[in-house]
Amino acid sequence: MSAPQHRDRRWPRRVYAAGSEPDPRFTFANERTFLAWIRTGLGFLAAGVAIAAVAQWTDRLGLEVRLASAVLIACGLACGIGAFSRWMGNERAMRLNEPLPSSPLLLVLTAIVAGVGVVGLIIVGFG
Repeated sequence: MSAPQHRDRRWPRRVYAAGSEPDPRFTFANERTFLAWIRTGLGFLAAGVAIAAVAQWTDRLGLEVRLASAVLIACGLACGIGAFSRWMGNERAMRLNEPLPSSPLLLVLTAIVAGVGVVGLIIVGFG
């Protein structure tokens, strides 16, 4: 009499149907990185909403404030979506014993944050 086969029902199938189980420490590290990206995304979202809210209190909700708010909120959305995509790619690569994939999101977010920072300095310094 043979033991019953256990069917893996974890989602996403694209990740869990591939390869073999990696060391749990690597899976937990990947999960912590995912959560760090989610926290970063929440920070971007909070900053974008806060800028718009404060600007409304002072009746200065001009185009530049709306644009800054929208850029920060878009960064928050990108972090949230990118977090899951990155987690999935890393987990799949570990299961297949392949190199971890790179992400263009790192460069894009860095450039946007630096750009918003420079514009903020210009506005504060010359406003």
